[in-house]
Amino acid sequence: MASLNSITTHNPKLRSFVKPTVREYPGRFNPLCRSSTSPKFRRNWAVRSVTKDREAVALEKSYSKESEKPLSVHGPDNFNNSNSEGKGENDDEVERLLSRGINAAIVLGMGTLAVTKLLTIDHDYWQGWTLFEILRYAPEHNWVAYEEALKTNPVLAKMAISGVVYAVGDWIAQCYEGKPLFEFDRLRMFRSGLVGFTLHGSLSHYYYQFCEAIFPFQGWWVVPAKVGFDQTVWSAVWNSIYYVVLGFLRLESPSSIFKELKSTFLPLLTAGWKLWPFAHLITYGLIPLEQRLLWVDCVELIWVTILSTYSNENSKARNSETSEAGSRSSSSSTLKE
Repeated sequence: MASLNSITTHNPKLRSFVKPTVREYPGRFNPLCRSSTSPKFRRNWAVRSVTKDREAVALEKSYSKESEKPLSVHGPDNFNNSNSEGKGENDDEVERLLSRGINAAIVLGMGTLAVTKLLTIDHDYWQGWTLFEILRYAPEHNWVAYEEALKTNPVLAKMAISGVVYAVGDWIAQCYEGKPLFEFDRLRMFRSGLVGFTLHGSLSHYYYQFCEAIFPFQGWWVVPAKVGFDQTVWSAVWNSIYYVVLGFLRLESPSSIFKELKSTFLPLLTAGWKLWPFAHLITYGLIPLEQRLLWVDCVELIWVTILSTYSNENSKARNSETSEAGSRSSSSSTLKE
């Protein structure tokens, strides 16, 4: 049976009765549904529809290209920033734990070495001794060994004692400032110990000999005179040496060191008058000349704590003032620009 299209193509008379099939979609404009639309309007409509189709195809292509891109492991920029911040915090935590481990190893190692040296003073001939006998004779024999060291090399023995005392005193000062036991500044403690070893031990050895030479008398007034001389001349000289050398070890400028010395000279000198006059009544009245530095170093554990606290507080204050001045100058230069 022939189809309608084939019949219309062979029969022109029926061609006028057959209308083209037009599908109508609700909500969509179709110019074929309106016979009144002009050819110009139809042409414009066709151009716009083709343009929209091209834009849709372009959007689909761009979307497909974006979807084909490999996903970033780190995500967006803000995630990268947060990830880097977290990584920095982890690095700081690891560094802090490593520093704490090194400090703990130093403290425990040096403490173990010192206790071992003190307890094994008689190890050459303690075979058959009991533990009680070892502990009983250890203090006496250590004192004998110290006196022998004072006779053979007094300056080196006093330098070693002062170096240990100044390092331990700075450690106590840092703990007093609020730092945990094993989170001290190793470089700061090393600087203080270096000053004690190289300067305090040797200078104190010659100072006490000089003090005996200028006060060779035996009257009752000699001890107060020595205490007064010690707490004026010698204290001023030593405090100045201590602050100047520490400033150079911290790589500070001479003007900054002089400013620190000027601001702390009188307060530190008067602070020493609350401690040292009473200690030096024993130093010059009861202690023999060769053992004076050992007694003074025992008291120095308290005094070095005060010295180190003063020095580092002033250093931090100067650094903060310098940073504030730098920020103010940079902001003022920015405003001028």
